[in-house]
Order: sequence, then C-alpha cells, then structure tokens
Amino acid sequence: MLWAITGPILGFSDTWQLIINTSTTIITFLMVFIIQNTQNRDNVAMNIKQDAIMKKLGITSKDLIDAEDESDQKLERRKRNIQKKASKPRK
Repeated sequence: MLWAITGPILGFSDTWQLIINTSTTIITFLMVFIIQNTQNRDNVAMNIKQDAIMKKLGITSKDLIDAEDESDQKLERRKRNIQKKASKPRK
C-alpha cells in the first residue's frame, strides 16, 4: 500500500526506490530474526516435553536424553538402528 501511494506522489524517483528497497530489506531481515526466535523457543519447549515423557516412561538412557547434541551422522545411524529394532517381529 505504502509503495503504491508514495510512488506516484514522489514520481518513482531514485531516492524513492532506494528508500523502498532499504525499508523492505530491513523488514525482511527483522522478520527472519522473529521467525528464528519463535522456532528456537518452540524447539526448547518440545525438548522439555520430550524429556518429561521420557522421565515418566522411565527412559534413562543418557544417549537418548542428550540426542540433540549429537552430529547428524550419528543421529541418522541411531534412527536406522531404532527402525531395524522396531521392524523385527516380537517373540
């Protein structure tokens, strides 16, 4: 709206374009930080909930509790191992 209103008034000058481009860049930059902050808070909340569930279920394996600190390769190996165990028929 602001772009459409101010463009004709200021004659779509170079200064006007610079101000509009700078403003949109700053707004985009700030929105990235807001989204990242929200995702980080959500991730922390999810970890707290998972820890509470693991405690309630009696899962005390330190490897699982500290899984968020592991490398991507180690997590992928752990995932494959758990999937293999889950797909085996129970006796």
